[in-house]
Amino acid sequence: MLILITPENDTPNETEWINSFFEAGLEILHVRKPNKNYVQHMAYLSAIEEEYHSKIMLHYQHDLAEDFMLKGVHIQEQPRVELGEDFGLYVTRFTTQGYDVSTSFHNPSEVMLYKEVPLIYNLLSPVFTAISQPGMEGKAFDVSNIEVPVIGMGGVHSKNISAVKQLGYVGVGVLGGVWNAGNPLDACKNLIRSVKEVY
Repeated sequence: MLILITPENDTPNETEWINSFFEAGLEILHVRKPNKNYVQHMAYLSAIEEEYHSKIMLHYQHDLAEDFMLKGVHIQEQPRVELGEDFGLYVTRFTTQGYDVSTSFHNPSEVMLYKEVPLIYNLLSPVFTAISQPGMEGKAFDVSNIEVPVIGMGGVHSKNISAVKQLGYVGVGVLGGVWNAGNPLDACKNLIRSVKEVY
């Protein structure tokens, strides 16, 4: 499984790139736009071809998941912590309507604390030193013994996907490996190809 996360701040021709990524075979896109309001999120999602909306997970403005018939929503680490005991209720609010829900971790020991919550997968980072966040050292977390699906993020590129799988991850999440590339479409295609070969 390959998940692409959008940059927090827009890059030139971003939604055009996204449409071409989906056309090339991208499985899942996480839209992470903390600085966009409700209306700006609507405009952004509207610029992505409707046929791909069912492959999009939304980090903010979760109510738009229903309006755009998206794949689901992602709850980042801090909001999850803030929800506390209400986290499970918040998740089921979406899962009972047929939407997927995921969340983020930076510590593998915390993942199993939520094993009873119906999450589609869990993002864990940093596996390797992050491309998009210099100075964020990779931890090479081994998740082989974790019983729920974990996606490895941080420093992932087409050459180290087999190493991610060996650590027990069911897929990879990428940000800088695509958006910081000279040609994002070529980088995305290489990742799609590599993930298919390894998984």
